[in-house]
Amino acid sequence: MQSFERFMENFLFASRWLLLPFYLGLVAAIVVLIWYFGIEFLHLIHMLKNGDGSLIVGILSLVDLVLLGNLLIIIIFAGYENFVSKIETGDHEDRPDWMGHVDFADLKMKLIGSIIAISGIELLRAFFHVGGFTNTEMAWKVGVHVTFVFTGLIFAIMDKLGGGKHAA
Repeated sequence: MQSFERFMENFLFASRWLLLPFYLGLVAAIVVLIWYFGIEFLHLIHMLKNGDGSLIVGILSLVDLVLLGNLLIIIIFAGYENFVSKIETGDHEDRPDWMGHVDFADLKMKLIGSIIAISGIELLRAFFHVGGFTNTEMAWKVGVHVTFVFTGLIFAIMDKLGGGKHAA
């Protein structure tokens, strides 16, 4: 019976590798994001050349994509290191300081912070395109953003009350 238990535990432990395709899919999503960033950058150049559109909205679109790319990197690195295997980079000078130190609670806080930032940029873009949205649509956008902010605040309070080192 002990050998069966050991086999099952090893099998369950090895099953963490089933997450690898998810992380590889997120890497592929970053490649798609790069392509889309290029398209948005060309639109920005086109707006500058033709004098139409809002420069601020174009730049906010690029910032939004950068934040999304950063979020994906955080999820890939932290998720892989927390749930699959350690990433061995040795003493590479470009290794981010946070790599290897982001646990699930840290990841949760980084995720909600990134989502709030992305939502804020989307809200700014909507405000600059005021003519394109009804009052109801704008109210929904503000409501969703406030919900994200409130959720982030609740997470931070829970972390602080839990005595975690992750308190805001």
